[in-house]
Amino acid sequence: MSEVQRKKYSDKDKNSIFDQEFMPHIDSMYNFAYRLTFDEDDAKDLVQDTYLKAYRFINSFERGTNAKAWLFRILKNSFINEYRKKSKQPAKVDYQEVETYYNSDNVDYNMTSDLRVDAVKDMLGDEISNALNSLAVDFRTVIILCDLEGFTYEEMAKILDIPIGTVRSRLHRARNLLKDKLKDYAQHMGYDTEGEEEQ
Repeated sequence: MSEVQRKKYSDKDKNSIFDQEFMPHIDSMYNFAYRLTFDEDDAKDLVQDTYLKAYRFINSFERGTNAKAWLFRILKNSFINEYRKKSKQPAKVDYQEVETYYNSDNVDYNMTSDLRVDAVKDMLGDEISNALNSLAVDFRTVIILCDLEGFTYEEMAKILDIPIGTVRSRLHRARNLLKDKLKDYAQHMGYDTEGEEEQ
């Protein structure tokens, strides 16, 4: 929307837009954020940051348009900006936390866990999720937006700020990568994967 077309909403209108058009997408926003960050707290922070920005820049939103796509774009940009910031920072250690632990009464407590349980606990039934999570973020994002969230190529191009042709090729590559990662699982589940290779 150009600066000329930008709306000047009243506080009542802002609250109405926020409640009626933005809040219904909070679960989808969290799912997308979690798929990008793999961390519940980081995902919650990212969603909170997205909604704060959405409210702050609500005059840039045109009422009645695709609020979900608008919010996803804000979230994606926030994730990229935070990722860039973190990748330039050295790893941090909270020495206060380490010192507190070693000075506590629990320091001699034997905290060994059964690695067999830990290794299998999150994998049962999660083969598809694990395969998706193992994809590079660009490929994972297009699969989430298209196949899980149902955005069109045009909407995805706007959210990701890339041409539609790039969306299509990236999605094609992402699906092929995912198919390769899930081939053994599909065979184990009884699907014929040999016939697809001949096509």
